[in-house]
Amino acid sequence: MNILIIKLSAIGDVIHTLPALNAIRSAYPSAYITWLIEEAAAPLIIDHSALDRVIVSRRKSWIRDLRKGQWKSVINETAGWVQTLRDTAYDLVFDFQALLKSGVLVALSRGRRKIGFDRGMEHQEHSYLFLNERVAPVDMNCHAILRSLMMLDAAGIHYRNITYRLPIHDDDRKAVARLLELGGINNSRPLICINPVAKWTTKLWPNERFAELADRLSERYLVSPVFTGAPEDKETVLDILSRMTARAVDLTGKTSLKTLAALYETADMLISTDTGPMHLGAAVNTPVVALFGPTAPWRTGPMGDQHQVIRADLPCSPCYKRQCQTCDCMNHIHVDQVLESVARVMTAQIN
Repeated sequence: MNILIIKLSAIGDVIHTLPALNAIRSAYPSAYITWLIEEAAAPLIIDHSALDRVIVSRRKSWIRDLRKGQWKSVINETAGWVQTLRDTAYDLVFDFQALLKSGVLVALSRGRRKIGFDRGMEHQEHSYLFLNERVAPVDMNCHAILRSLMMLDAAGIHYRNITYRLPIHDDDRKAVARLLELGGINNSRPLICINPVAKWTTKLWPNERFAELADRLSERYLVSPVFTGAPEDKETVLDILSRMTARAVDLTGKTSLKTLAALYETADMLISTDTGPMHLGAAVNTPVVALFGPTAPWRTGPMGDQHQVIRADLPCSPCYKRQCQTCDCMNHIHVDQVLESVARVMTAQIN
């Protein structure tokens, strides 16, 4: 049995598909399972215990190279990549992406049963045209994890355990231990991580409130909060730190996806906007205090009673817009609300 999973991006979406991967492995313990993914999220699944093979698409890199005029090298590389995709005849192909880019790859693959959602799902881009087994569309207000598991029902895989099993190794944990040691963090106090940046402007919380939150956390729990983020988030985090009076540790741009997962695995709590690292924290079973504005936590929020979701619950939210003149849904979240959620998490951990 050869099985192909197509889920190309993004970080949160890939994490939400991991329970489906584990469900497939449970149903077919002897199958040879391949995952097709784009390079940015690939570290999340490389060396995963339920996978036999990972095929990485360098789509964004190819586009950049084409813009530089490197046509010949891109054509040669993509031709070889398509050969790799087609070197195996797959008994089952699952399109968990449901976009045009994944539909084209479904068509290119040598799949016998090509399974995905039929017409009627949001943002589908006619991906159903490339399938030969179409699953009836489901309510988008179901959580993304459950939607993936519902798709598996069509293939006779009935499984509802939510497990991720991120491939974190001892080297990743040792790297995090060194970073924390250099930052003066020890095991005598709670480790609270803060991930303040998101790619959508509408998901951002004001820098001055993150600064106030970090100061009050430091005072209340005698901690040095640890800020995380990608290299491009550095300017925002430096602005937050400049507004603080208490000490904090800045690990922005100093972690890979694997070491970031290992850091969150070590942490007592993660406070985050709705972004990839928020999903990473939930996947390693660390309590997450998540700030939601334009998006719906019932669709893509952290699953589990240990997590706390904060939202203003305005009539206009969720709107799923990347731009907004007021961003009221985030601006109406106050520091005291976040501190109350932090206190609930701390109390639950003590009990």
